[in-house]
Amino acid sequence: MTDPLLLIDTADGVRTIRVNRPDKLNALNAATLDALDVAFADAAADAAVRVVVLTGSGPKAFVAGADIAEMNALTPVQGRDFSLRGTRMMRRVETLPKPVIAMVNGFALGGGLELAMCCHLRIAADSAKVGQPEINLGLIPGFGGTQRLLRLCGRAATLELCLTGAPISAERALQLGIVNRVVPAADLEAETMRLATQLAAAAPLALRGMLDCVNIGGECGIGEGLEYESAQFGLVFSTDDMREGTAAFLEKRKPAFSGR
Repeated sequence: MTDPLLLIDTADGVRTIRVNRPDKLNALNAATLDALDVAFADAAADAAVRVVVLTGSGPKAFVAGADIAEMNALTPVQGRDFSLRGTRMMRRVETLPKPVIAMVNGFALGGGLELAMCCHLRIAADSAKVGQPEINLGLIPGFGGTQRLLRLCGRAATLELCLTGAPISAERALQLGIVNRVVPAADLEAETMRLATQLAAAAPLALRGMLDCVNIGGECGIGEGLEYESAQFGLVFSTDDMREGTAAFLEKRKPAFSGR
């Protein structure tokens, strides 16, 4: 029997998805991309799941990149299809209607950094390293690295990381805006789960509205983005959670959100 490609568990509204190829530093092959696509589709459809945490197995890597051994034999058409396969999966993560937190426990290089960047939030161990080293293989990023880096940290930093291929520390990634937080490696899981638990207790439909506003607004002009936000703002007035949240505030008690 072979080990499963992903380890998945759910507790208190938080689903943890762990890439489970530690002997390959959790490298992304086609089968793993497909398994992640299914896992995130399942998380989106499961009402018991309010937040997803994504990480890697073993002490060394979040995901150290795409599977070079698999890519080495690909034809140009197969290479394009492999890129599209990963891009579709990561776009699913990016547009998931529930918050996704990347718990970056080690190397996040190439496809691994691309996978982390499609998550909504990123918490990194102080020992983690991130980068886009494809240039060293005669390649370019193929799962959205150039585009998401550009949106996270701007043109100069994107060109530096992609053109040199040099990995950077978690602290440097924090300075550039690639990760949201850096914590001691020993505290990474506890800090990530603390944030996940906080988000799992929040109003799910309001979280979804904010995720939608940022996704839509980030790709359109300010006028269209403001119009979309106003529409979403009005929409949440139809929810039980909005009534519960405002009533709890007025009554000076903790709200109990139902996701309705």
